[in-house]
Amino acid sequence: MHVTRFDAAPDYTAPNHVGMRCQRLQGREAGPAEQLWLGVSTIEPGGHTGLDGSPMEKHYVVLEGALVLIGELDGQRQEATLGRFDSCRFAPGEQRQLVNRSNAVARVLLAMPFQPPAPAAAP
Repeated sequence: MHVTRFDAAPDYTAPNHVGMRCQRLQGREAGPAEQLWLGVSTIEPGGHTGLDGSPMEKHYVVLEGALVLIGELDGQRQEATLGRFDSCRFAPGEQRQLVNRSNAVARVLLAMPFQPPAPAAAP
């Protein structure tokens, strides 16, 4: 068993994240994990991510406050406001953006599989 206390969870920096504090709960620098890692982001009012894609699926659960989640895949754009304990999955390759349009801090849990290693180059 590996325990990470929230007040000791390491911070990490994610590209295109503005007005956010990201903390790793399990996996990577927070400890051992084989399949996925967990993180919590605290998003200040006006904070947001870029509209970016990822080769890995991502799962979000809003823990506190409200967030607008925007997804775009194959030219189809969707937007939804999520409140406490609402969740969302973004497919591999789907562009996603999180925006805090409220006047209160929002907190979201992220679960994401590890990216598989790149294939070895041919000799």
